[in-house]
Amino acid sequence: MYGSKFIRLLMIFAMLLAVCSCKKEEKKSISTPSVSFTHEGDLFIYQGTTDSIKASFNIEFAESSYETQTGLMYRKGMENDQAMLFIFPTEAMHSFYMKNTEFPLDILYIDEDLNLASMQENAQPLDEDGLSSIVPVKYVLEINGGLAEVLNISIGDSISYSRK
Repeated sequence: MYGSKFIRLLMIFAMLLAVCSCKKEEKKSISTPSVSFTHEGDLFIYQGTTDSIKASFNIEFAESSYETQTGLMYRKGMENDQAMLFIFPTEAMHSFYMKNTEFPLDILYIDEDLNLASMQENAQPLDEDGLSSIVPVKYVLEINGGLAEVLNISIGDSISYSRK
């Protein structure tokens, strides 16, 4: 009788010792390398269909599947004269979200004739809600949040771009 109590106590002591002596692993943080802007071309925004320039940007292109899926994720920000131009193979409905994007953006949806067809102003960082183009587009231009209003960019404006 005393033997089984002793064995139980030994087992409880051994379990407590095992639990208390377990080495706790430190949490590992995952960090992504800093991604910097690459000036690959130039883009101009024109008032309506005139030749009056509203804005110009140094642009980075997003054309491959990886580039269009990643966009401006994992970046700390852009200068106001920098932008990213997404070029899709065909005109279609496109939806963007701000997952892993750390700064607000204005998202300008541009049709195949290079006219601004719709836009989403001040898309908020890290928001995973879809932001639809509303109409079929071939290009999407991402600029710093609030710039569309400051530069008076509006539906019907047009763009031109060139590669470096």
